[in-house]
Amino acid sequence: MFKEFKEFIMRGNVLDLAVGIIIGAAFGKIVTSLVNDIVMPPILLGKADFGNLFIDLSGGHYATLDAAKKAGAATINYGMFLNTVVDFLVVAFVIFMVVKQANRMKRQPALAAPTTKECPFCRTSIPIQATRCPNCTSQLG
Repeated sequence: MFKEFKEFIMRGNVLDLAVGIIIGAAFGKIVTSLVNDIVMPPILLGKADFGNLFIDLSGGHYATLDAAKKAGAATINYGMFLNTVVDFLVVAFVIFMVVKQANRMKRQPALAAPTTKECPFCRTSIPIQATRCPNCTSQLG
């Protein structure tokens, strides 16, 4: 059983997955810092906080969400949900832009030399080395 477990762990795809998860967690911290410390402050949303928006289901009137929680009132905290949605959208956009720039920096594979050309008479595809079209038998220059 230990031997099977060792073989399972030593497979390349399990190790690749583990490395991917660790790198992903570290990259997540970088993206979170980028969003919170660089992207959000200059834009207006960085000052907006919807966390204190709530619906009181108990019928009381509380000035803040903290006051309602301290009183034990049942609330629907839609402001926290809005904050989470805005954070997700900003993080998703930043990740999109980072991936887009990373893909732009990748080297594009060299285009392969063409192996066919078009016959100027019958417009069919023929080998590039052909001197006579096999379809219309025209002499090629």
